[in-house]
Amino acid sequence: MPELTVVVPAYRERENIPALLAALERSLEGRDWETIIVVDDALDGTDEIVRERAQHDRRVRCIHRVGRRGLASACVEGMLASSAPYLAVIDADLQHDERLIPQMLDAILQGDADIVVASRYMEGGSTGELAPARVRISRVASVLGQALAGGLSDPMSGFFVVRRAYLEKVVRHLYGRGFKILLDLIAAARGSVRIREIPYRMRSRLHGESKLSARVIAEFFMLILYHLFGRLIPARFFVFSAVGLIGVGVHLAVLWSAFAATGANFFLSQALATWVAMTGNFFLNNVFTYVDQRLRGRRMWRGLVSFYLACGMGAIINLAVADWLYLSSVSYWVAGLAGAVIAALWNFFTTASLTWGETSDIKR
Repeated sequence: MPELTVVVPAYRERENIPALLAALERSLEGRDWETIIVVDDALDGTDEIVRERAQHDRRVRCIHRVGRRGLASACVEGMLASSAPYLAVIDADLQHDERLIPQMLDAILQGDADIVVASRYMEGGSTGELAPARVRISRVASVLGQALAGGLSDPMSGFFVVRRAYLEKVVRHLYGRGFKILLDLIAAARGSVRIREIPYRMRSRLHGESKLSARVIAEFFMLILYHLFGRLIPARFFVFSAVGLIGVGVHLAVLWSAFAATGANFFLSQALATWVAMTGNFFLNNVFTYVDQRLRGRRMWRGLVSFYLACGMGAIINLAVADWLYLSSVSYWVAGLAGAVIAALWNFFTTASLTWGETSDIKR
């Protein structure tokens, strides 16, 4: 087996793959290495380019994923597919400086680190020509990431080398979703990790497009919540509850508008507001809470119906519990809050299995 496996998550990186492979060959000359490129299916031919190279270069391997997507899970699958004692992770977009990999490997071979991280924010590092808005987002995320990564200067880095022994120790505690695998690896150790950092200057992307989106931001907060509370409370529940609060605002806005438009017909206004809020909650949860299990096509409409049924039953449970507590001489606001909490738990766990169909994944 090789000494080092370079894991490259790739999505729509057809133009960058040949240049990346050539750069790795130059920088790792004289080293015993291989690369595993994990291609999330985009029908752009990225997997074909990797396989073509692999046919005459045994150091190159391809994992082609269909129906799944996400940088973190791609990295985990790539690392687990290797038997090498040391694992490097680098992006396919050529923004990371592959010439640093030998230095990072030598640093971890010295034996005093589990992970060696290439940092943009320590002395000597730089974000290069990254847009100011992107730099601000990265800085804010790094500050939030300090809650899990201690004094690491760049917990958002996607460029690092890790010991296989360390990976095997923490792999079952990873969140394993989203786009920030380094922070996940560090947080999973609960402080029992040795880290070294070296500076690097980020390069500009020549081809392809940035993957930053609302989905990435939502997954980042899910990652933090999972490691802070996920052992006690499912991380998804926090996002589900946040969507529910938005739904309350939508409900009240529609209720006010409909009440005025229908000539003070409360029942009709309340029914319309409930329907709009539930529908909005479904689509927001589908995009943010269950971004990795997002329903599409016919499955989305079937999911919407099951969401209506589950949340409708939740509303009945809310009223029943609150009324029972109130009749038992519990303060009205305590009774109302208890009913809402129980209904929220019912809605979350029921829709997690009934609507999005992943009972084994509820803890996420």
